[in-house]
Order: sequence, then C-alpha cells, then structure tokens
Amino acid sequence: MAMLGSVVVEDISKPDLDKIDREKTCPLLLRVFCSTGRHNSPMDYTNGNTPANELQIYTWLDATLKEIAGLVKEVNPDARRHGTVFDFSLVYPDKYRGYRSRPVSTIVSGQKNPDDNKTLTQIRFTIGDYLDISITPPSRSRVIYGRGNKF
Repeated sequence: MAMLGSVVVEDISKPDLDKIDREKTCPLLLRVFCSTGRHNSPMDYTNGNTPANELQIYTWLDATLKEIAGLVKEVNPDARRHGTVFDFSLVYPDKYRGYRSRPVSTIVSGQKNPDDNKTLTQIRFTIGDYLDISITPPSRSRVIYGRGNKF
C-alpha cells in the first residue's frame, strides 16, 4: 500500500550579509595611502608612523573598489584621466614583522572589470587595516585592450 504525503518546502533566503543599511550603520574611517606609480613600503607603517600621502575616507564595509577609486579621483586630479590604473593593496598588522602588504586587485578607470564590485568585506579588510593604492596614469603609447583607443 502506498502512502501519499505532502512536503512543505519553505523558501528561506539568506540575507545578503555584504549589504549594510547605510542609514542605520555608522561609517568607519578608511585610511588610504596613494602614490603615483608605486606602492608604499610596509616599513613606512612601522612604529606608529604612516606615509605622508594619506587620504581619510568615511565609508562602510560594503564600499566597492570602484566607489573608493571614484572618491580618490575627486581629490586627485591626476587620477581622473580615462585609463588610469588603480592597483590596490591591503596593509595589515603582523604580530611578528610590524606590517605586511597583500595585493588585492587592479582596476582601470573607464573599463569594466569584475573586481570593480569587490567590497572591503570581500577583500578581507578589517577595521584598523590600511588601503594602499598605486595610481598609474595612462601613457600616450598605451593601448587600452578591447577598445583599440590610444591615450
């Protein structure tokens, strides 16, 4: 004899943990250090010192790298040109060596990149870390791939 039964399946969708209600959540202070064409050395962050090229941004952990690059462009006229390369590194404390640096991503202004939408949470940023950005303006002979334009 076969038994008939019914199963109730509930759609319990997980809340998006990366989304933050910016109206209800207090922003954090993101300390960003920008240099043209190079990264700062991890040694520049030792003994309570930091490089002089600091930009302080109040933002949230769901801020994207593209959003941060846009804020850098607002205060750095050299970074506004189409084709400017933003190379992000995370600088974090290491209990044995002072500070360490880890490359995170590279995005190009004016080009779509999968890493544009990476958030601070996704790059494993924790409060107290620094963001180091190497800004490389486009050169005249450089070809932007996929578009064929020369800058």
